[in-house]
Amino acid sequence: MFRRWGARLRAAGADRGMTTAEYAMGTLAACAFAAVLYKVVTSGAVQALLRSVVQRALDAQF
Repeated sequence: MFRRWGARLRAAGADRGMTTAEYAMGTLAACAFAAVLYKVVTSGAVQALLRSVVQRALDAQF
């Protein structure tokens, strides 16, 4: 009984993980997201916003 249950469990889990093509697509998607995020963060409007947030944090009165 336990042997059959173990064999079924192993057979069901035999297709776990990603293949090489899935790794490539995941890596490509992550790189594309990083490039878009870099462009957004380095834009003038976002830099000004971040600068003002940091400035207000440094000027905070405790």
